[in-house]
Amino acid sequence: MILIEGKRLRLRRANVTDLGYIMALQYAPENLKFIVPFSEEYHREIIDSDGLEKLDVIVEEIDTGQAVGYFMLREMDSPFIEFTHVIIGRKGLGYGREALNLLLEWTFKVRNYHRVWIDCKEYNSIALHLYESLGFVREGVLREIILTDGVWENLIVLGMLDREYFSH
Repeated sequence: MILIEGKRLRLRRANVTDLGYIMALQYAPENLKFIVPFSEEYHREIIDSDGLEKLDVIVEEIDTGQAVGYFMLREMDSPFIEFTHVIIGRKGLGYGREALNLLLEWTFKVRNYHRVWIDCKEYNSIALHLYESLGFVREGVLREIILTDGVWENLIVLGMLDREYFSH
């Protein structure tokens, strides 16, 4: 099921054949330091669900059909939605910005959500810059909320309201 298409990319609902790609993206060393991975079983449950509360989304090139990234959406059964596991596999091509713009368009124009939020590890400066450049606002810090390899890490919480999206 295609959620939305742009110039180069489309966002579609993940299916069981995407599990290997999702797991490989999560555990790639360049991505793992910025996320907390979920198990294959958890992703399988999401893929097999009705998609009303959670959704795994594949970012793919329109021209080639090749997967280039993955998102997880949560809390979809409320006026709010959470973007999590924003992972682009083909970096340096502007796919992260384009995919997030498409996801924001789908969130606010297609699905009419009131609010979206995302959290990001404090030291992920590239992601924080991207989110803020798209109009996300820093809402706070969850101090020492994640324990990674014996080190407590902070998460920055960012959000965007529908009226902010439409005025941005």
